[in-house]
Amino acid sequence: MHRSERVADVLREEISQIVGYELQDPRVTAVTVTDVRVSDNLRAARVYVTVAGNEAEHKDALKALRHAAPFVRKQLGLSLNLPRVPEIYFVRDRAEEQGERVDELLDRIEREWEKQGKDEGLDGSLSADQQSGISEK
Repeated sequence: MHRSERVADVLREEISQIVGYELQDPRVTAVTVTDVRVSDNLRAARVYVTVAGNEAEHKDALKALRHAAPFVRKQLGLSLNLPRVPEIYFVRDRAEEQGERVDELLDRIEREWEKQGKDEGLDGSLSADQQSGISEK
């Protein structure tokens, strides 16, 4: 494991604690720190967060976190033994949203295939010719 990865893991744990227990802003109560990525020179850290709620709550929470970034950095400096605490940049983690979107699309495709099979009177299985064409590719 590289040093930047080890630092990122420690930062994720510490920032989660700070955001969860030390920030008094009600806009950040539904925030979860999902990942931290640190630059190779350890001068900058992107903190990926998810927020439970609607789009307006996402924007409010990110605004509050960006405003609190200097405080978070100061708290990190007090709790960690790092020669230099990286600059903190809060970023919305969209991986979960994208995963949900992919799931929705796959469900839609599956329903359409089932509907096509019922409309055409097919059971959804491939013929021997279709199977041999797939195995040859």
